[in-house]
Amino acid sequence: MSTPSATLAASADDIHPATEHEIRRVFAGLVIVLALGAIDQSIVATALPRIVSDLGGISHLSWVVTSYILASTATMPLYGKLSDQYGRKPVLYFAIFMFLLGSVLCGAASNLLELIVFRAIQGIGAGGLLPLAQIIIGDMVPPTQRGKRQGVVAGIFALCSVVGPVLGGVITDLLSWHWIFFVNLPVGAVAFVIISRTLRQYTPLHARRIDYLGSVLMTGCTVALLLVLTLGGGQWPWTSMPIMTLSAFALATGVMFVRHVKHEPEPVLPLDLFHNRLFVIASLVMALTFMGLMGASLFFPLFFQLVMGVSPATSGLLTGPMMIGIALSSLFNGRVLMRAGRYKPTVVGGLALATLAFGVLAWSAATAQSLGIIEPAIFALGLGLGLVMPNVTIAVQSALAPIHRGVGTATLTFFRSLGGLVGVAGSGAILAWQLRSHGGAAAPAVSMSPEGGGMANHVLPQATDAAVLLYRHAIASTFTLGACIVACAFVLILLLPEVPLSDHHHRAPAPAAD
Repeated sequence: MSTPSATLAASADDIHPATEHEIRRVFAGLVIVLALGAIDQSIVATALPRIVSDLGGISHLSWVVTSYILASTATMPLYGKLSDQYGRKPVLYFAIFMFLLGSVLCGAASNLLELIVFRAIQGIGAGGLLPLAQIIIGDMVPPTQRGKRQGVVAGIFALCSVVGPVLGGVITDLLSWHWIFFVNLPVGAVAFVIISRTLRQYTPLHARRIDYLGSVLMTGCTVALLLVLTLGGGQWPWTSMPIMTLSAFALATGVMFVRHVKHEPEPVLPLDLFHNRLFVIASLVMALTFMGLMGASLFFPLFFQLVMGVSPATSGLLTGPMMIGIALSSLFNGRVLMRAGRYKPTVVGGLALATLAFGVLAWSAATAQSLGIIEPAIFALGLGLGLVMPNVTIAVQSALAPIHRGVGTATLTFFRSLGGLVGVAGSGAILAWQLRSHGGAAAPAVSMSPEGGGMANHVLPQATDAAVLLYRHAIASTFTLGACIVACAFVLILLLPEVPLSDHHHRAPAPAAD
């Protein structure tokens, strides 16, 4: 089949720019794919109590979420590299198939162990949905037009984070928890059909060589590191033998991986990417931004419920302004980028606004300010962060040769997820340390949800005034930490080179020129 002008092709005669009609049809399929992956991260959390009631095994319940996160995060860079080698379409087919297969198996699970394993299979598929959608947008849409499409991507994730828990509760109450997985099948089938009919395939020029050893080493290192972040300080102390062993394994496989890719002609993760200053800075900015965001926003529900004294349902509504802000600024960003042709000013402005908003939240939490101050700050935080992800992705795609666009975009998404996990683990450890240091037994118990999207499955309703004060200052410290981390991202973004954006595609360079 003929190829879009943004992808590698056998010759210039094979390059045919996608029409706006074709882009819209493909984008419709990608939106469905993105919604599948985004909503699954939040829809399952609502059904966890019912799952425990049916399957038991509450002590291992967190692995229903953890196994999914581990599998999806670890496979992101692999999808990018494979899409560079074999084309976007077959790799996206595989991702959708694995996600739907995992969904069927999860819905049919008869015990918790099966559900955990099947969630990992589902996560393997989910790991390709977001990066491949972003890569395909980069292939088809000229740089100055990408902001509008990438903004929709961020908006979808914001919307799904709000709709997911509600939808999960409705499906679980009306049908059963099994149907939160089965409902993926008809939706995924529609996406599969749309993509098969609209998305063109291209013929890669470079060799179809799979770096098996590099894939194993990178996956092993990533999984070990993610296990350290998710289990350390929680199920096992940071200095325990399991955590130390996992850390040593992650370090050893990481060193072996770096040594391997230096001599591999077609490595799964080319080290050339890290010779690109823009890519390195963009990856650090993305990681730091989501480290601050996830590390602080994890405690929003706990703060509202325990400190402000509102109900769980109300606390969910009070966090909504952040998602609204992300959606609005993401959509607004596309139009600004299309007119200005520059991405750096909006990222700088977004991180400055996010840093200021975090600072206001930290001050408001520590000094017992009203919701009239807290809610606008949360909205401003969303507005600022909504300008970061789309523009940083566009910056990376504009700076890399098409031969590395897939693996570069997917690796950027990986650093985003990794930063979020580090933020969750770090903020949880800091909160626990503060409670132990200053409160001891005075603090009520809370349950931390491992997915990072919500906290406080329950808190003790009879929290004393001393405990409320303790939590107020402990959570304020996590907001302060979030402000400091995002401020670091702001300083880094000032060093980001700006590649001029074009309003049309350029011919892809031959692999030999890379």
